[in-house]
Amino acid sequence: MLAEASGAQGWVKDVNPAFVRALGALEILGAIGLILPAVTGIAPILVPLAATGLATIMVGAVILRIRRHEAKAMLLDLFYLVPIVFVAIGRFGPESFIG
Repeated sequence: MLAEASGAQGWVKDVNPAFVRALGALEILGAIGLILPAVTGIAPILVPLAATGLATIMVGAVILRIRRHEAKAMLLDLFYLVPIVFVAIGRFGPESFIG
């Protein structure tokens, strides 16, 4: 059972619990995809792909916060979005360290 939603996490009450679990699993996989390939050197193409996926999730979070009029939480989501986009651009860009 999901923990009691309060404060900035009030959106959890409005969506299906299966969606919340799937979103959490995707975020965990994205975090693993950012760290593990870069550390091990195995399949480093996964790093920018994971960053792009996480950026997509965060853009969705910003849109949700705008619709719910949650300005403070939206600023935090934007704060997370900036370094994720930085990693994605840095790893996909002309000076990437893939290969």
